[in-house]
Amino acid sequence: MAAVGVEPPISGEADSAVEGAAATTTTQADGDPSLAQGIPSAQQKHVKLPLSRVKAIMKADPDVTLASQESVFVITKATELFIETIAKDAYIYAQQGKRKTLQRKDLDNAVFAIDEFAFLEGTLD
Repeated sequence: MAAVGVEPPISGEADSAVEGAAATTTTQADGDPSLAQGIPSAQQKHVKLPLSRVKAIMKADPDVTLASQESVFVITKATELFIETIAKDAYIYAQQGKRKTLQRKDLDNAVFAIDEFAFLEGTLD
């Protein structure tokens, strides 16, 4: 797994980049604003991951036939919070190794050391 550089965001800098990314997400496919699939733009501004991509992943599950706008938003927000939490915890191990770049061993250490991530043990193998 390639190393991923994660540094704590500087206030204001990350927010403007996210807002710009959310705005482009709605019109990526040939300028078609329907790509957002009817999800209100106010919700899109509150998430960093593309809602249409999360919805596509949700619909890839054969048990999921319909996914409401609200459910897609909640799953997207929960995913972002999960990624943020595990990245912050893994970053502590990177700092202990005097590095600013997250490596797989940092994620492994975080998963092993923190009980909330016990369900991930063995998944990165």
